[in-house]
Amino acid sequence: MSHSIYHNLLIKTSPEVVFDAVSQPRHLDNWWTLKSSGTPQVDETYNLNFTDEYDWYCKVSQLELNTSIHFKMTQSDSDWNPTTFGFDLEEREEGTYLRFSHINWEDTNEHFKVASFCWAMLLNGLKNYLEKDLVVPFEERS
Repeated sequence: MSHSIYHNLLIKTSPEVVFDAVSQPRHLDNWWTLKSSGTPQVDETYNLNFTDEYDWYCKVSQLELNTSIHFKMTQSDSDWNPTTFGFDLEEREEGTYLRFSHINWEDTNEHFKVASFCWAMLLNGLKNYLEKDLVVPFEERS
């Protein structure tokens, strides 16, 4: 049995802007990673660097431009390795409805629970980044 994390939120901007923020390294580094690299194309490898100890890799497993992007972890820690996380975007009158998922966790252990909380905080940071142009320094994103 696998377990999943889900978070939904409205961001008051276009799907194109949200898609860039969740797929382009220059934006990822402003709300999530310390430094990242990758290109939004199916099977493209992304490097997600948080520290020397947490220097992880994933591949784009699903992509529909300005609508959806999902990443399958390929090199991370044992809890994250089996997982896939993704962003599905729906245009609404008020902005973009983002449906976030992080699926295939093997256990609902401490790491799963911390990751769920961290994703909620990070997604709020993404919302503030896009709506208020607020960049929280990496060291303060815990």
